[in-house]
Amino acid sequence: MHEFTKITEQPSKYRHLENMPIGELLTNINNEDKTVPYAVEKAIPQIKRLVGAITDKMLAGGRLFYIGAGTSGRLAVVDASECPPTYGVPYGLVIAVIAGGDEAIIKAIEKAEDSFEQGWIDLQEHNINTKDVVVGIAASGTTPYVIGALAECQRRGITTGCITNNPGSPLTDVADFPIECEVGPEFVTGSTRMKSGTSQKLILNMISTTVMIQLGRVEDNKMVNMQLTNEKLIDRGTKMIMDKIGLTDYEEAKELLLQYGSVKKAVDNYKLKK
Repeated sequence: MHEFTKITEQPSKYRHLENMPIGELLTNINNEDKTVPYAVEKAIPQIKRLVGAITDKMLAGGRLFYIGAGTSGRLAVVDASECPPTYGVPYGLVIAVIAGGDEAIIKAIEKAEDSFEQGWIDLQEHNINTKDVVVGIAASGTTPYVIGALAECQRRGITTGCITNNPGSPLTDVADFPIECEVGPEFVTGSTRMKSGTSQKLILNMISTTVMIQLGRVEDNKMVNMQLTNEKLIDRGTKMIMDKIGLTDYEEAKELLLQYGSVKKAVDNYKLKK
């Protein structure tokens, strides 16, 4: 791996945290957190290029993969797992692969991220192919598990992207569409679950939301394809139907929703019958 400045490991600009009053600790953490959206803003041109590539691939029948370790992997799991209930897409369209497998979601798996070969092995379980896009996530940009996976994807002609917090890191060398979000040193030196993790969460939100909108999973500003997994979502969907087709009867709208399973299908079928 080539030499570069590992900003995520640089010393915190705050000293002797153990001596700070609670209020001062919270204020300083918050002040650091406030800088993250501005760092993300600078990366929007890179995010735009990756989103465009993902959208093109998914419109042609491909899938989106995230791959990461530790905090990055867990954030990937959160984003991928929320796409089906939010946008009504099938499970298996957006897939998160985390070093150490499902067990690593809730506890650290020692040395899971250190294997250069395991990432590609894990991707192969999903029959990955050139229709797909793989986005590697690593704050440091040096995680062997992620780099190895993307390197093999590139070798096989599979489109790659990455999200990292160290510009010029080895991870960017194996990403066709790199996103480099420089958030600076962490409040607790090297604790990348803080600002780096926050930036990754924001960027993942931007990627999946924008892609799903491009795929037609949102109408106006509504989640018309959301899964009806609880009463809150059923109530929300019922009110969407009332708003979209001008129904004043809540129970009638709810019946339509439950009959057809989504706001979009309920509205489309209602209009057809009219």
